[in-house]
Amino acid sequence: MGITVQNITGSTAMVIWPKMASCADTFYSVMYHPNWNSSSSYSRKSFQKEERVPTTRSSFVVENLTPLTTYIVCVTCQSANPSSDQCRVFNTLERDPASASNTKKELALGIWLTSSVLLLIIAAILLYGCLHILCRRRRERLQGRNGTSEQDHGKMWTKSTAQDSEELSRQSQPMQDTEEKHPGGIQLATIIENPLACKEPVMLTSKSHKGVPMTGQCSAI
Repeated sequence: MGITVQNITGSTAMVIWPKMASCADTFYSVMYHPNWNSSSSYSRKSFQKEERVPTTRSSFVVENLTPLTTYIVCVTCQSANPSSDQCRVFNTLERDPASASNTKKELALGIWLTSSVLLLIIAAILLYGCLHILCRRRRERLQGRNGTSEQDHGKMWTKSTAQDSEELSRQSQPMQDTEEKHPGGIQLATIIENPLACKEPVMLTSKSHKGVPMTGQCSAI
């Protein structure tokens, strides 16, 4: 078939074959396998990978190869076991500097993304903890203010009650003195002088003073 392998690198290789007019299938089968040796068989099952390429094409780039490895690649125009004249053996080169650089970049990018995610998670946890502590302190402060207000209200109520009691005691003191001066319990009348209205004598009766006449005065209780 005149199969050739070109542009071999540490991870890729281009396989080229001539078009075959006798190929009745609609695709070519490109099979390849690493670590090939002369004792290996050409059985279809012994190949690691197989790619199907449309018959309109006559080349295919094999990718993801291992550097410094011996490969065999075969091309057939039908789903059958290949023969030796349909295969070629080639060796991959060392790892490409560009590929190694890309690998390092991908590794660094992965590490950076992982670190960023971890930092965001830690920052979110710290922010939640700070907000929780602030809310708790604010709630305790409000509770303390409410307790102080209740204590002040209680003190004011107690003080007002004491003042009312003291005022009541002051008001009741003259009545007690009056009762002490007049054991009989008789309330003294306020006498208002009115010579025109009061001409008849007014008699005041009491336990201590009975039948004492008083003239020219009116009693007003």
